[in-house]
Amino acid sequence: RETAARVAAGVVAKARLSELGVGVRSWVESIGSEGTGPLEALAVDPAAVAASDVSCPDEAVSVRMRGAIDAAREAGESLGGVVCVVAEGVVPGLGGYAEARARIDARIASALVSIPAIKGVSFGNAFATAALPGSQVHDEIVPGSGAPRRATNRAGGVEGGMTNGESIVVRAAMKPIPTLMRPLRTVAIVTGAVADAARERSDVCAVPAAAVVAEAALAFVLADA
Repeated sequence: RETAARVAAGVVAKARLSELGVGVRSWVESIGSEGTGPLEALAVDPAAVAASDVSCPDEAVSVRMRGAIDAAREAGESLGGVVCVVAEGVVPGLGGYAEARARIDARIASALVSIPAIKGVSFGNAFATAALPGSQVHDEIVPGSGAPRRATNRAGGVEGGMTNGESIVVRAAMKPIPTLMRPLRTVAIVTGAVADAARERSDVCAVPAAAVVAEAALAFVLADA
């Protein structure tokens, strides 16, 4: 499938990035109504993510996610969720501010939204910060070891269309898979009559798989930049 090719390309991109000291990883923050809320990258253990069959670093939340998936399966439903992808060790200055197509955040967002069923992308925790005053959103610059740094990373590592040297933090929202065992209404093309949508085999939840694809997509954009 198309996303399998992206993951293969992402493996090559991640290998190239590792030579430059850049690491890319992902995890699942929510499935359906069950979730951890936004997590700080430093608090997420990659081993815990790898050990979880839903790619969630919190085992207690993972249990609830599995329960939600089982319940959705029994009800003939499907579930979406939110994944977080992080790139650490990124140098400042990737991207550009003079042209829309050069902006690194635009390129990343485009790559993630082009993944099937991904309907929303945010850098940092953008939708939450949209409700806050600027003094609680913007990242102050403070002295660092050898160079100034940001005291926080609310911008998700991108400012003015360019990387700022902090970790890139991107969240992507995936809608539930549309093929349902309990189909919704549609219209028959030939007769124009109301009919049931196609009923076919369907995964209940593909959010953990989407995290892998999103990781590959971010790696590919950064390697290209």
